[in-house]
Amino acid sequence: MNRVGTVSRIEDLGVVAVIRLPDPAKLRAVIDAMAAGGVRALEVTMTVPRAIELIAEIAPTLPRGFLIGAGTVLDGPTAVRAANAGAQFIVSPVFRKEIITAAHVRDVPAMPGCMTPTEILEASDAGADIVKVFPATALGPGFLKDVRAPLPDVRLMPTGGVTIDNAGDWIRAGAVAVGVGSALLDSAAIAAGRFKVIEDNARRIVAAVAAARGQQPGKG
Repeated sequence: MNRVGTVSRIEDLGVVAVIRLPDPAKLRAVIDAMAAGGVRALEVTMTVPRAIELIAEIAPTLPRGFLIGAGTVLDGPTAVRAANAGAQFIVSPVFRKEIITAAHVRDVPAMPGCMTPTEILEASDAGADIVKVFPATALGPGFLKDVRAPLPDVRLMPTGGVTIDNAGDWIRAGAVAVGVGSALLDSAAIAAGRFKVIEDNARRIVAAVAAARGQQPGKG
């Protein structure tokens, strides 16, 4: 899938799961639970032990239509390593043009993190495919709606503070997708091996996004 196709797929899916697991051995079970619940895009952050190696191991085994990306990417060389390992999109908590450039050389979407309208526009002008609005906890859906009024063509994805209960509010405010971490990936449930909790959370957030879009759950 090329860069344009990947961006379209992320928009169709509407949910990107942000993986920050202290125990990477549980990653496969978490992925299977999310997939069963309908979440089919995940971001493995560089804070996960052996993150690049895990992406390389998992990427070839994912079901058709499933996306795996690299998150918490802070520089161009890490973006290159992640893309070479099989990451289909690159996410950063900050805006650095070198990351966008490195991703695009490999035909991979770049999703830099921005907090202010100025940052958002500068990232878009630099070629960002989707701008990660971060930390969304401090902003709220109203901020997104206000930013989209003068910048309607910029694709925005809030991350940080997105929950099952408010995911629909972000979509209605104009988000093309939401990035979801702890609200989806219950750390206590994962530690206990209760992966059905993850599946149920995934199903609920997919349904919330679909409802906000006026769709039936399961599209994509």
